[in-house]
Amino acid sequence: MVIRLPPARRAALHRVILPLLLLLSVIVMIVGKVDRVVLEPFRTSAMDAAAPVLELLSRPTTSLDAALDRARGFVGAYREIARLTQENERLLGWQQAALKLAADNAQLRELLRVAPEPSVSYVTARVIASSGGAFVRSIMVDAGHENGVARGQAAITGDGLIGRVSEVGTRAARILLITDLNSRVPVVIEGSRQRAVLAGDNSERPSLHYLEAGVAVRIGDRVVTSGQGGIFPPGLPVGVVAALNGELPRVEPYARLSQVDYVRLVDYGLADALPDPLPLVRRGDKRADRASGGQPVRR
Repeated sequence: MVIRLPPARRAALHRVILPLLLLLSVIVMIVGKVDRVVLEPFRTSAMDAAAPVLELLSRPTTSLDAALDRARGFVGAYREIARLTQENERLLGWQQAALKLAADNAQLRELLRVAPEPSVSYVTARVIASSGGAFVRSIMVDAGHENGVARGQAAITGDGLIGRVSEVGTRAARILLITDLNSRVPVVIEGSRQRAVLAGDNSERPSLHYLEAGVAVRIGDRVVTSGQGGIFPPGLPVGVVAALNGELPRVEPYARLSQVDYVRLVDYGLADALPDPLPLVRRGDKRADRASGGQPVRR
């Protein structure tokens, strides 16, 4: 039940309560200054009563601090993940470099399988370009006249013969692969000792020409150079017979020509046997003009 006082009495009561509270506060302060022991239980009781309220009021602040700590932790974790990602990318780059060096090292070790004769000289070069189009099958290496490379030198890998040097510059040379349309290599089929000519046609597998009639050629027969014609020395491995379903047997080269990174250019003394390329004579040379009827000629 609520007791309602008249407005006049409420106003009078308010006027009396405020001075009483002020007087009580002054008395408490005076007594506290006089004797702390007397007010100690009151202060303790007040603190005990206020503790739950203060704890309740502090919970939002504590939760906010915890949330801020978690946010800072998330930011730190994000930065750490970003740092680790960059470090991982750098490590992957080093891994790729290490794998490339390991592959290069393996290919260089493979080159030791085909050891040229002691009397010949050779140069190891890196492949820097490939012309694997529909009409030309050749590669370019980073070695030229300055390194002792000459036309006619055999190009071999650790697996076998891949072609011969067709053009030479000061610091680079072009190798005509055995799969090129212009490539002709005298070979012999081991086992039957059948001699033939390995001719390229710009396909992945060159074919065997000029086989004797009635000689059986089997899939898996090993094909090596015969040494005839003075182009290559005998015994260089070339490939194996891989197909007999066409008019001519097809040979699968030992070397994967599309994956060659290093080659050995071996000088078997064939450069002197090859004719020099004819240089182009431009208009203005009277003797050349008279000999050619006014047309550009090569000499």
